[in-house]
Amino acid sequence: MNLDKFFEEEGSESNAARGLISGFLGGLAGTVVKAAAERFLEVRWVNEKKVQRQVIEQFSNKLTGSGLNQAQDQVVDQLVRIPLGASVGAAYGYGKRDHQDINLIDGAMLGVTTWLATHDTTLPILGVQKTDEDISLKVQANELVSHLLYGLTTEAVRSVVNKGLKDIQED
Repeated sequence: MNLDKFFEEEGSESNAARGLISGFLGGLAGTVVKAAAERFLEVRWVNEKKVQRQVIEQFSNKLTGSGLNQAQDQVVDQLVRIPLGASVGAAYGYGKRDHQDINLIDGAMLGVTTWLATHDTTLPILGVQKTDEDISLKVQANELVSHLLYGLTTEAVRSVVNKGLKDIQED
């Protein structure tokens, strides 16, 4: 099925496409906002590298037997953030595919659950990040704020794009 067919008529397929596209774009925007906020907020670093870089470094070591060189290290952060943020946004957009109106509470919940799913569980389990007991409250609060900004931005952009795609579909 091609993309044009998704937008031909109202139905579950067109709603799904709108949801995925709007969520994907919202997740991209949310990732940019989160990354910008983290340039000013103190967030967790592992061995003087951001957590995302540490994950890729470990993966590179297992895959190739060597770590990242300096040029590779500079792009790794974005190569992890962008697909992850966009994918989470797409899944979120799919779940909200039938809702065009903005709901900032849902966006805040997305940010909090994303924060909990990464910093409180996944990254400590992978061994690339200390548990919250070892991290200052200020750093934890900053990370929560950056994830809230991600969720709120994702929801705002998702809502606008979803409405715009629905308007195009109805014309």
